[in-house]
Amino acid sequence: MTTLDAALTDTRHRIETALNAVLPDAALPPERLHEAMRYATLAPGKRLRPFLVYQAGGLFGETGPALDPPACAVEMIHAYSLIHDDLPAMDDDDLRRGRATCHRAFDEATAILAGDALQSLAFRLLAAAETPAPAHRLAMIETLAAAIGSRGMAGGQALDLAAVGGTPDAADLEDMHSHKTGALILASLRLGVLAAGAADADAAQRTALDAYGRCIGLAFQVQDDILDVAGDPQQLGKASGADARHDKTTYPGLLGMEKARAFAVELKDRAIAALEPFGSAADPLRRLAEYVIKRDR
Repeated sequence: MTTLDAALTDTRHRIETALNAVLPDAALPPERLHEAMRYATLAPGKRLRPFLVYQAGGLFGETGPALDPPACAVEMIHAYSLIHDDLPAMDDDDLRRGRATCHRAFDEATAILAGDALQSLAFRLLAAAETPAPAHRLAMIETLAAAIGSRGMAGGQALDLAAVGGTPDAADLEDMHSHKTGALILASLRLGVLAAGAADADAAQRTALDAYGRCIGLAFQVQDDILDVAGDPQQLGKASGADARHDKTTYPGLLGMEKARAFAVELKDRAIAALEPFGSAADPLRRLAEYVIKRDR
């Protein structure tokens, strides 16, 4: 097991234990809603966003339980976004992480409510966190809200839907994905810094971490586009070719596969270069940048 594999495994164990503790028990009414929330959130996943929270906090001296509420919050928001992305009105997918999507496993109304409830619970966790100081907790709430609203994740999804059948260029595609995928990745890093009580950290370090987040957020989406064309459905845990079926513009479709792969490598290199102010302490984040463009799922 590589150093990154070990770190990701540790993160999965930590976050899944924390999520299991804060998600409503499936035996608590309304049982079906709570079962759906747990089904979607505890499904096998990479847990990259919590990993970013933990790593960013660690760069500023915090590795303890103060990082668990924001790590749980970003993973709940991510789960909520996947539930809603899979709905018939959105991407209309039947599989997610090798299992039936939430609306297929339960029903469409329950899936919508599960996503809504996960979003609410995410903010409740941030508001109720015992640390950091109240001003930093408020900043965490504001950071996450901005990342998922009309100028963040929801706005990116709207741009994605509006572009179907159109001819967006590279700038349009980057703008869309910086909101749809990148905003929550960037917020994960910022939440780790805030949870560490480091809102007033060196401006150069905060700028560097933001640059890293923007680059890996876009690299993640470029690799997703590549995998949708060339990935193995068994590895992906969902059908490939969904973007083409929905007439969506992708990086391979716009640039060609070779240039799309080269763009992903360029973004990875830029992300790694951005971490220079942190020295060897940021090595796990450097390895993550490599992983993002080499993953097969």
